[in-house]
Amino acid sequence: MKIKVDPVIFAPQVAFLYRWWVRSMRFDIDGYENVISLHEQGRPLMLALWHNELFSLIGLGFLKKIPLVTMASDSKDGQIITEVLERIGYDVARGSSTRGGLKAMLGVARIMRKKGKVGAITMDGPKGPRHEVKPGILAIAQKTGASIIPMRAYPSNPIVFERSWDRFELPKPFMPCKVLLGEPFKVTEQKLDEDILASEACRLEAIMESMKPD
Repeated sequence: MKIKVDPVIFAPQVAFLYRWWVRSMRFDIDGYENVISLHEQGRPLMLALWHNELFSLIGLGFLKKIPLVTMASDSKDGQIITEVLERIGYDVARGSSTRGGLKAMLGVARIMRKKGKVGAITMDGPKGPRHEVKPGILAIAQKTGASIIPMRAYPSNPIVFERSWDRFELPKPFMPCKVLLGEPFKVTEQKLDEDILASEACRLEAIMESMKPD
């Protein structure tokens, strides 16, 4: 007889392990004042990151107690991720670019407005192409009037999953991780038609590409 085990029951253990893991890392952060100054002024704010760097950057948000809201898919995997993220203090809007994306984007915007949360979006998630900005973050930022803070993580000697679409980086416990936070990025007030979206995406991608550790 095959016994089905709901993987969601392991969420508390995964959340515990994640908290331990990121607490063991040695973060070296540049530009954090760009987040703090805007948040303390009560201005709407979003953090922009690449999918392959999310382990480190979501961990930084937990350590710094940034009140984040992010997205997770409507799938079973998304339910597990939601359970874990909620246990480390995040709000989660369900949906993705492939399943219920509009619902999730509107959910993020609503939670940002109602609760004063900071949005955190993996701009190329959930399935790529790698390091290409999708329109979701630009639409949410314009709708909420939020500034976007570009973020990059450079963990020391991470484990890289070469066969994953994003070449996901798993930082090692107790190792250093350089984090860069850029200047606030404001989305144009023009109507976001296809050409404007492409132009704004290219502008944000160029900033992300330019953010390198010394």
